Amino acid sequence: MAEKTGVMVCGHGSRDTGAVREFQSVAAGLRTRMPEYDVDYGFLEFATPIIRTGLDALRERGATTILAVPGMLFAAGHAKNDIPSVLNTYQAQHDNVEIRYGTELGIDPKMISAAGARVEEAVSAAGDQVARTDTLLVVVGRGASDPDANSNVAKITRMLWEGLGFGWAETAYSGVTFPLVEPALEQAVRLGFKRIVVFPYFLFTGILVKRIYDYTDTVAARHPDVEFVKAGYLNDHPLVLDTFAERVRNILGGENTMNCQLCKYRTQVLGFEAEVGLAQESHHHHVEGIGTGGHDHDHGHTHDHGHTHTHQPYPHADHPMGPVSMKKGSGSA
Repeated sequence: MAEKTGVMVCGHGSRDTGAVREFQSVAAGLRTRMPEYDVDYGFLEFATPIIRTGLDALRERGATTILAVPGMLFAAGHAKNDIPSVLNTYQAQHDNVEIRYGTELGIDPKMISAAGARVEEAVSAAGDQVARTDTLLVVVGRGASDPDANSNVAKITRMLWEGLGFGWAETAYSGVTFPLVEPALEQAVRLGFKRIVVFPYFLFTGILVKRIYDYTDTVAARHPDVEFVKAGYLNDHPLVLDTFAERVRNILGGENTMNCQLCKYRTQVLGFEAEVGLAQESHHHHVEGIGTGGHDHDHGHTHDHGHTHTHQPYPHADHPMGPVSMKKGSGSA
């Protein structure tokens, strides 16, 4: 039998059906860009097919080598631990297939250009009555308990700020770390800019993107003298799909380097020293294929199916602009 190569796009999964559809469109976009490969996809949790199902499909269609890429912007716990755990387990159970794991989308000129396009679209739609130098940009990342991943969002902010010439820019996060969206926007208002552009640096829609827009509306209502502009998230921008295709080719071309230099599991990152050497294992095995009904996904999660799992405690969980605000019921999740 001839050797056949498959491509597996590994997503986190969402209970938002729109996010699942958008992830499917990424797989479709890859098929168009890489017709020489059999492309499939799967999720860690909350949606089907799960990753194992996608791997089964590729193997049953004759794939002997599978190039797996994380469908994620940055390498935090899901890309560093959970997906590799699923892939390693599957590899151990099927010695007739070789699985090679690629890198996340990461900091890439194409990704920055895609992000810039989304911001420019929003500014153009809002009109040019406010000067660029009188505009403040707020880039909102997912937020993780991994400072390496969080620092990448800050780098995206700086690249967009300097590249597009805004008067000022700030970085916020939708959860886990600080500053969260609502307190970050309140802080931004104090800087006195006439317009604030809020850009979720997210691949897909979902409850977190919707919350970002909701908090933007909440803060805007408190400050009617400031114009708030909501930019669209990345979605299947052509440059995003080009970056996915490049990550697949990097696996074959020897440029496949996961960023481990600042990985909290491998080196003593300031404030996270206790996490060096922790076992890297997936905590999603019990929620694979749950589906899109009735689940939210906040970290330190307790799911309503009777299972509880936790991440390593976040060292700054009591930060006044971070997760503690959720406990106080202010809505700044």
